[in-house]
Amino acid sequence: MSRVLSVTDVLDRAKWGSEHWKFFTVVSLNYFLDGIMFSIAPLVAYLVAPQYYVIIFPANLLAETLGAILLGMLADRYGRRFMFMVSLTLEVASLLLLVPLYRNVVALTVLTSLMTFGIGGEYGAAYAAIAELCPVNHRGKALMIATNFWNVGSAVIAGLALIYASLGTNVATQIRYLLVSALGTAVAVGLTRVAFPESPRWLIIRGRTEEAVSLVRKLTGVSSELSTELPKVSAVGLGEALRRYRFRFLVLAVITVAQYVTYDVTAYYIPYAPGFAFGVEVAPLVVFIANLGASVGAFLLLPLIDRARKASVLASFAGGTVTAIALTITHQLSSYYGFFALLFINLIFSEWAWASLSVLQSELFPTGVRASVVGILTGLTGVSGALVVYSESALTALGAFIAITTIWLAGALASLAWYVRGVESARKSVEELL
Repeated sequence: MSRVLSVTDVLDRAKWGSEHWKFFTVVSLNYFLDGIMFSIAPLVAYLVAPQYYVIIFPANLLAETLGAILLGMLADRYGRRFMFMVSLTLEVASLLLLVPLYRNVVALTVLTSLMTFGIGGEYGAAYAAIAELCPVNHRGKALMIATNFWNVGSAVIAGLALIYASLGTNVATQIRYLLVSALGTAVAVGLTRVAFPESPRWLIIRGRTEEAVSLVRKLTGVSSELSTELPKVSAVGLGEALRRYRFRFLVLAVITVAQYVTYDVTAYYIPYAPGFAFGVEVAPLVVFIANLGASVGAFLLLPLIDRARKASVLASFAGGTVTAIALTITHQLSSYYGFFALLFINLIFSEWAWASLSVLQSELFPTGVRASVVGILTGLTGVSGALVVYSESALTALGAFIAITTIWLAGALASLAWYVRGVESARKSVEELL
């Protein structure tokens, strides 16, 4: 007689196999596309409407907030796979319309905001799916490397922008090449999403146990009889989850806002601030160098992320705070090479912070509300980021750098609180953490 095994135990203790590689590849390509899409506005705006950055970029971030909250909740209701397809449809439709309409500032603002609305909607679905499908010994690495492809995508499209600019001075041609490159990538990545599996844990909560068992067998190769019983807390409502895990939510709110806002402003928007020492013309170079540093950063954290989550978070924000101070100093000294070297290093720590908090977001809340909580946390970042970018015109570049450093410090204090009072979640099932 075969022994009855728990679906969750089978998923958590499985060996990493070919099905995991397929799933990981789809999620990684998704983030690669998101990095490209998010970079479109800063890479196009400096060519056609740099004076309107204070309208375009906050609108993008607020749209990302709406997408994260609304589509995150829908991912808990209709599934992770469904929301991936909805988000892709929104992003491709907005990009298609942008190709002939990018010269119109209103169209540029609305369509790039529709892109970021779709991007925001993917956070909850992606984080939840990785947490619910990956073996515990690989969950941190999988989430960190997959999300790191955002940085790779941003670096690639910024690098292409620099190449297109070097081939000629015709702005229309540069932008057309840029948008067509993004569109081609979107179509190619979209074709891979048909292979994106639904989460077995979500299927069980929705009463679709036969589908869940079939999927688990396919993912793991286990043929034994499977139990689909989940802890009752997995299906608690959003309000109850936020009350029950108040400390987790508050700490994650601070460190999430700190990382996202500092990353967005430093990697994309700082060249548009009045008084920026090197001019708005270096916007593509800033996007490229920053995201290149972030891309490298993920691989440097690989040895630690699945061993000690609390140490990863604390190290990332401590390093980010110190390098933000140094970045501010080099900017004020107008040290071109020093600035870009420190930009690269600062974004290494930014990626560490993103990887660490992304893993924590994905594993510290119940399955029934996981995507919703991720959406809410991401939504807070959009509002905060929009306020900082909107304030750039009054703050000037120095004020923006001081704000960035202060926000990094707030994140460091919150990460210290988590190091002292938080739970160590590395190598634990998501059910163990509830």
